[in-house]
Amino acid sequence: MSDDERQARDSALEFAPSAQLIVSRTGRLSFANVAARALFRISLDDIGRPFQDLSISYQPVELRSAVEEALRDRRRITLGEVRFRPEESAERSLDVMVIPLPANGAQLMGVSIVFEDATRYAALQRELDGNRRDLELAYEELQSTIDELETTNEELQSANEELQTTNEELQSTNEELETMNEELQSTNEELETINDELRDRTSDLNRTNDFLETILTSLGVGVTVVDRDQCVQIWNQHAEDLWGMRAAEAIEQHLLSLDIGLPVAQLAAPLRAVLTGSSTRRRLELEAVNRRGRQIICSITILPLASGGTDGAVGGAMVLMEDGVGRPELEAAS
Repeated sequence: MSDDERQARDSALEFAPSAQLIVSRTGRLSFANVAARALFRISLDDIGRPFQDLSISYQPVELRSAVEEALRDRRRITLGEVRFRPEESAERSLDVMVIPLPANGAQLMGVSIVFEDATRYAALQRELDGNRRDLELAYEELQSTIDELETTNEELQSANEELQTTNEELQSTNEELETMNEELQSTNEELETINDELRDRTSDLNRTNDFLETILTSLGVGVTVVDRDQCVQIWNQHAEDLWGMRAAEAIEQHLLSLDIGLPVAQLAAPLRAVLTGSSTRRRLELEAVNRRGRQIICSITILPLASGGTDGAVGGAMVLMEDGVGRPELEAAS
């Protein structure tokens, strides 16, 4: 990797929108990007200090045990949503993840702690819950009104027997109700037509998805499709077989954050080049470890995907991953 590429990678990490910390395996804070320093009031003098001596290690959530667990078990630890109120600022909701950072050898370099800002989604969820409660209350009131209307109708029927003089008024009311019933019947037919169209479109979409999955499977290589934010949208069966990660675990995750045997950090520069349109194809070979623990040479091809608009902009990228032939020194080591 050239110095420019290394600087670009470090700059992307430094100015990433999500707050991120790196704790070394010796238990010291070795990195905090701009977002993390601003959010948690971390100074540059704190870099290099023991992590357990910093308030961020236990506020807004206990991180020390999670760091130890990630280093011990060599797996990602998800702490879920936590509430945090910065000084002189509104409360935020953060999704916290502790991700082990593998080195070339058996020992880990440390862990990365990522704080994803989920404040907007938490607010939307609270608003949704409030709307649901309001809807339930409105339904109860509507049901009560229906019960009252049924009682009133019975009273009107009794009054009709006693007061023949009101028969004409009741007959007029009956005609209005019949008209409303015809309108409701017409509306119901329209709703049934819309429902049939929706069912047909759903079937077409399912067939299209099945056809796409068949195409991706028939390629015979691992395929992942990412959007412009580099989040995984498709992860085919060959990719599962190659890295041992299921599609449900990979989809909607950032490609460069996946904990697989492929050094995904080395894909950052070529993937960015394809997504920005500066390159129409990138191909490279990386040393990797497949799901069986065997060292391989993985052939990577990155292709752009059009956004579907008339301007020809790139809407994402397709990454083809093929198990190549292992180098002699790798075969001997395994």
